[in-house]
Amino acid sequence: MSVFTHLVAELGRLLEPVLAQSATAAAIVLFTVLVRLALHPLSRAAFRGATPVAGCLPVLLQLPVFFVMYHAFSSAEVGGKANELLGHRLFAAPLGSRWTEALGEGGLFGAQGLVFLGLFAAIAVVAAWSAVRGRRAASAAAEAAATAAAAAPKKAAAAKKPGAPKRAGAGAGAGAGVMAEVSAEQQEVMRKLGGVLPLLSFGTLITAAVVPLAAGLYLVTTTAWSVAERAWLQYRKDRAQERAEQAAEHSVDGGVRSSL
Repeated sequence: MSVFTHLVAELGRLLEPVLAQSATAAAIVLFTVLVRLALHPLSRAAFRGATPVAGCLPVLLQLPVFFVMYHAFSSAEVGGKANELLGHRLFAAPLGSRWTEALGEGGLFGAQGLVFLGLFAAIAVVAAWSAVRGRRAASAAAEAAATAAAAAPKKAAAAKKPGAPKRAGAGAGAGAGVMAEVSAEQQEVMRKLGGVLPLLSFGTLITAAVVPLAAGLYLVTTTAWSVAERAWLQYRKDRAQERAEQAAEHSVDGGVRSSL
């Protein structure tokens, strides 16, 4: 933990000429961004669905960082010396303070209370953004499953046409039935998850209300990064699919013209 406090303190000193007393808070945000940049390859692998482990690693590897952040701004001493980070602030609120303490220093709309309200507002905006994207993703997945289920009987019928190999037709028919059944189950699961999972994003608000302000800054930064990163990866995926479809259309058009 002493290594972490030293790193954050040094980053704060570098930013102090520009940000004055809020330099350490900015250093926490910068430190969080550096952590997420280091984990970006794992996040990309998780988005692509490379392995189940890849999806868990980015979250698991952040837990030690969060706990170090929590203890660094909750401990009076670090390495046998007074914790210098506790004296730093974000505007009027000490980075080691909690919301309950801020309420005792001036109420909900006191100087410290307003800092926490700003933090909660930022977390709520990120959570709402995440919820909207989550609902859209669930809806798109359900539509894709429904499309696959509707196309399955047609594929089975095509496989049963005269001239089609019997074994292949039987296998295709059985596969189509399984696909339709699985797709129906997937649609129901996706519908339920689409209504529940987006709401979990707002659970960060509860965590931010009970941890030190510094840990809350880490939470809002890493959560915003996660949502923005996933949006960017989805955008790149969609663009790649569009380019592939355009290339396929051009290839078909070129083949037709050459045949004429």
